[in-house]
Amino acid sequence: MQKIPFEVIGLQADGFHIITEITIYDKTFKIVIDTGASKTVLDKETLLHSGLAEENFQNTDILSTGLGTNTMESFMLSIPEMKLCGWSVKNFTVAVLDLSSINYAYTQIGLDPVIGVLGGDILKTYGGIIDYKKNLLSLNQRKLALNNRR
Repeated sequence: MQKIPFEVIGLQADGFHIITEITIYDKTFKIVIDTGASKTVLDKETLLHSGLAEENFQNTDILSTGLGTNTMESFMLSIPEMKLCGWSVKNFTVAVLDLSSINYAYTQIGLDPVIGVLGGDILKTYGGIIDYKKNLLSLNQRKLALNNRR
């Protein structure tokens, strides 16, 4: 198990988000650990501003839901390597959406923008354990043999 430190940041109305750092394409960003997100999602504009060409995004013709709309265009992107502290995964496919509304809300309350959310596809597959007392996320380096029954 690799232990990944995180920070709990307070939001307005007594909410909070869990933030850690992720390195992709040799650049480090902040990302929200989101146990309610089924898939890891990255922000299209942040990726473009980081130098990634738009041709790398695969159009899915799927409209995404969950961010206050069900009409958001989505893309897929295969990341050659994602690193969180000492943990890494290679050739991992993420969803790419316009997360500008989230980053706008963050800046309005004085927080740094994030590249996206680390979702259940990582947390479940790699046996994610969140320890709020120690502010650590633990992930296995290898995929777990999971029973996907409900």
